[in-house]
Amino acid sequence: MSMSATKPPTMKDVAKAAGVSLGTVSNVINGVPVRPESRQKVEKAIQQLHYEVNACAQGFRKSKSDMVALIIPDTLSPFYAAFTNHVAEAVYARGLKLLLCCSHEQISNELAYLNLANQNKVNGVIALTYSDIGAYISESIPMVVFDRFFENHKIPRVGSDNFSGACLAIEKLLEFGCKHPVYIRFHSIFPGESDKRRDGYLYACKKYGLEPDFLDMVDCEDRNDYLKKFIEDHKLPNGELSFDGVFAHTDYHGYHFMRILEQEGYRVPEDVQIIGFDGIGKFGHAEDPMISSICQPIRQLAEKCVESILEKDRSAVPSLTLLPVTYRYGGTTRDPQI
Repeated sequence: MSMSATKPPTMKDVAKAAGVSLGTVSNVINGVPVRPESRQKVEKAIQQLHYEVNACAQGFRKSKSDMVALIIPDTLSPFYAAFTNHVAEAVYARGLKLLLCCSHEQISNELAYLNLANQNKVNGVIALTYSDIGAYISESIPMVVFDRFFENHKIPRVGSDNFSGACLAIEKLLEFGCKHPVYIRFHSIFPGESDKRRDGYLYACKKYGLEPDFLDMVDCEDRNDYLKKFIEDHKLPNGELSFDGVFAHTDYHGYHFMRILEQEGYRVPEDVQIIGFDGIGKFGHAEDPMISSICQPIRQLAEKCVESILEKDRSAVPSLTLLPVTYRYGGTTRDPQI
């Protein structure tokens, strides 16, 4: 097979197929008015040849490339995947394209992607990062930080009301009969809005006269060992546990702890009730219950992030936007209404 057979079509190929000049093809691609019949010929040729418009090259001819960059740790996390999907929907609905940048929690990758966004003259950057990249963003490119803190307080932040969500989780566990709810968290060292879940837990404990009790660990490989030790440290002489409720930092943390509890011979929700955070849904096997959860409005969060970076009047964008959360029964609590 010759090399020409595998080469992608060019603007010259489009012009030849449409029977128009190269300049006409360029005008159609860049939105410059041309005769309707010429535009129809070019659009038909583009479709037939499967010609891909080079958005980056367009960006050098225009002030912006009609792209929004999303810098995110990964798309393996169910929450990150759902957020990415909703950002893409919001971006495409506005006739723009998404530049998806998975950093794998590496600062070097985050900065490389930010440089790529700057070079491509993106319309804006949505950052969910594991480092403070706020100092490196070009002032000409709008940025919004999702669920993170940056030193540059001029960069708007969007997140859920994590503090109120944590209080709601404890209130629900108490409502469902728990006497000693604990808090489980594995997290990164980079501060973010989700840190307020711990603050909310501590506040609720003080408000309702509870003794705070939690496992709060920076992300590590041996989570099972820490969780098993936590269970062992809370065993009473009769084998029962001193805690009967768990507020988990995420739904996945809640699911993970549920499996460990079951391995140790405890039943969920009969012996221990669990409420997670995120509103993701099911994990693991089909027979496993959905985690009862404090649900983040993921679609609305994504929409708000896109809306914020595309707002032309930057002074009209709030420095902090927090959206309300809700409780959803999922099978890991003894909900009296079910």
